[in-house]
Amino acid sequence: MPRPRVIIADDESVIRMDLRELLNNLGYLVVAEAGDGVSTVNLARELKPDLVIMDIRMPDLDGIGAAKVLTEERLCPVLLLTAFSQKDLVEAAKDAGVSGYIVKPFTERELVPAIEVVLARFKEFRALERQVGELQEALETRKLVDRAKGLLMDTQGLTEAEAFRKIQKMSMNTRKSMREIAEAILLTHEVEKQV
Repeated sequence: MPRPRVIIADDESVIRMDLRELLNNLGYLVVAEAGDGVSTVNLARELKPDLVIMDIRMPDLDGIGAAKVLTEERLCPVLLLTAFSQKDLVEAAKDAGVSGYIVKPFTERELVPAIEVVLARFKEFRALERQVGELQEALETRKLVDRAKGLLMDTQGLTEAEAFRKIQKMSMNTRKSMREIAEAILLTHEVEKQV
């Protein structure tokens, strides 16, 4: 099983070095390090890591701002590892879509479960996102097929079952999806109306 790929972002190089060593020893692959939020976002766009672990306080773009970008672009989950635990920062992190939040100092026993939960939740999120996309596609296809059926019923005097069977048969004969056939029927009708 491939090692989860991680980007570390903290403005203190000593903390990045310690975290890199800890993560490597725990079986994670640190693919990059950054000292500011802008670099973190750019590295994530380029390297497509499985996880970004970052501090809140960083120059140029803080960890919460960077997390918001990473979440909106659905690049990877973010685990904030920070010394700050004020309620307003926690709320801002939630609003930015941060997947996990650990307050320094932390132990290895706290870090590993947090990382694994964040990775699992993001995997579930991606699966749900795919499902939603597939359902939206199926709904859109159904709407198009229904419109094409209605058109065939009106223009050719077919029953609903006959219109459906006609679309289905055209789909099989041409090796095109029912959606493509429905789109072609609707487009042909629009073109004929304009002539």
